[in-house]
Formats: sequence, C-alpha cells, structure tokens
Amino acid sequence: MADAILVTGGAGYIGSHACKQLRAAGYLPVTFDNLSTGWRDAVKFGPLVEGDLLDPDALRRAFEEYAPVAVMHFAALSQVGEAMEQPGRYWRENVTGALNLAEAALAAGCNRLVFSSTCATYGDHDGVLLNESTQQQPLNAYGGSKLAIEQLLTDFGASDGLETVIFRYFNVAGADPQAEVGEFHRPETHLIPLVLDAACGRRDALTIYGTDYPTRDGTCMRDYVHVMDLVDAHVLGLDWLQAGRGNAVFCLGSGSGFTVREVMAKAAEVTGLDIPVQEGPRRGGDAVSLVSGSQQAVDVLGWQPQRSTLEQMIGDAWRWHQTDGYRG
Repeated sequence: MADAILVTGGAGYIGSHACKQLRAAGYLPVTFDNLSTGWRDAVKFGPLVEGDLLDPDALRRAFEEYAPVAVMHFAALSQVGEAMEQPGRYWRENVTGALNLAEAALAAGCNRLVFSSTCATYGDHDGVLLNESTQQQPLNAYGGSKLAIEQLLTDFGASDGLETVIFRYFNVAGADPQAEVGEFHRPETHLIPLVLDAACGRRDALTIYGTDYPTRDGTCMRDYVHVMDLVDAHVLGLDWLQAGRGNAVFCLGSGSGFTVREVMAKAAEVTGLDIPVQEGPRRGGDAVSLVSGSQQAVDVLGWQPQRSTLEQMIGDAWRWHQTDGYRG
C-alpha cells in the first residue's frame, strides 16, 4: 500500500495540485480540509477528511485512520487586506491551527512536515533579491502568523525531533496543464485570475491598487512561480525528509519581477482580448517589490522550475479559466 501523506488544505489551489503530484510520485494524498475556501470537486487524487485544524480531535482521528508518514501543511488564511482588518483571526486560525497540527502529528509518531510559508514574512525590502538569510519583517498579520509558525516548527524540532522543510514562496500562478484542477477563490484576490476575469467579461474591469510606486511603471512588482513547479519542489522537500537530510528552508520563485501592468499586457497578448482597467489607491500592507533569490533550492534541493515564464503561467491559467473551474 502506498504511504499516506496528510495534505492540509488539499482542497485549495496549491494543495490540490500538490495532491496530483503526490499521487504521480506514488504516495496516497489524504486531504484534510474544512472546505471553507477549498472545493470538494478539487479532491480527485485521494480521500477527503472534512475537518478543521482548530479541532484537535478531528486531527487525531485523521492520523489514527491513515497513519501518514509525513504532512504537507498548506491550510491557512492568506488575504493581505483581510489580515490588515482582522489580525486576530489570522493569529488564531493560522498559528493555533499549526500548533494543533504539530502536536497531533508528533503524538501519532509522524515527525516529518513540509510547510507552506510565504515571502510575506520578509515585508518590504525595496530592490533586494530575497533569499533565505534576508531579514524577516512582516507588514501584516498574514506574514506575521506565517513567521510565527516557522518559529513554532523550529521549536518543536529542538524539543521533539520534528523534521521540517519550509518553503517561502512568492506569487503562485498558473494551473495544472491538463486542467484537472486550477485556481478559483471566492472572493478572488489573485492578480492573474482577476485579469482573466476582466478579459472575458466576468468582471467589469481590473482595479490597479496604486500607480505611484517606485517601480518602472508605478505599479507593484512581484515574482511569479508556476504552481506545478512549486508543488514539484514540495515533493522534493518530502524526499529530502524521507532521506533523513534534516531541517531546511528554501525560497521558491522565478527570480524575475513583473509589474501589474506587465502582467496585464502579457494576458492581453495570450488571450487576444482587451482588458478594461480602473485605477485605485494603494492598499495597506502591500510591499513595493518582492522578488526571489531561489538559487539554494536549485543548488541544494535539485529543483528545476520548468514552467515559470509569464507566458506559460498565464496560458495554463487561461486554459483552466475557460473550463469554468469549480463555478458549478
């Protein structure tokens, strides 16, 4: 029987793609999700356990039933604007959920965990290529809660032998090239699906929040990494732990920054459609520029991103977008 991997948030965007790659790698991905932001239809590659990370008993039952050999932890609240308005919710759900998960895993004798962290732990380092040693100064409760979880996992490593690989990644984009799973949030907050919604008329216009940033065209700059490249790294992280190589932290990104206007221009080129735009004020908690230095993942982990060009990411996202996704 295939080894089970417990995938928290496996019904969500990144988690569902991870489940597909885990299945392809010979594992049994067991999705643990409360379906608050995930989709039942996204769970296609292994069983679903409906449960909440704030419920220790639900976690205990999942570990008892499936005896996973490792955990991939994706489940989290992740909207910057919401984090600015409701910080308590982010600290409670993200950090307490991770604490419950770590304790349940260790109680079940499962001491390997791959954690989905974020570049939001760095805050705003204008013009700096961000790597594993860059100072972490989060601007909001989302980044702050993820940084706290990193420390929490490190502490459990020292006290209980929990082995972790932590991935700090940048803006995830694209979709499964076969369009079995893809990106769909309600409400949608990610740039590329918002651009595609505006292109195909699902929304009246794309709003650009801030046009006076110190970038080459006045809009925020971000590093985009293809979701399939990202989950490939997670499988490598799992292999790293299975081989007993110890704790590690890796940044994951393409190493290239694109502004909001550049993403829009490429989307218009890929789709052949006009994208209506309206301009709005800056949003609190948004950094000017976040670009990754991911060389350590390449040199040490052996990660080789294959699809993280803007054209490929938008093209795969557009293919998924045209299926109507989970809208039914």
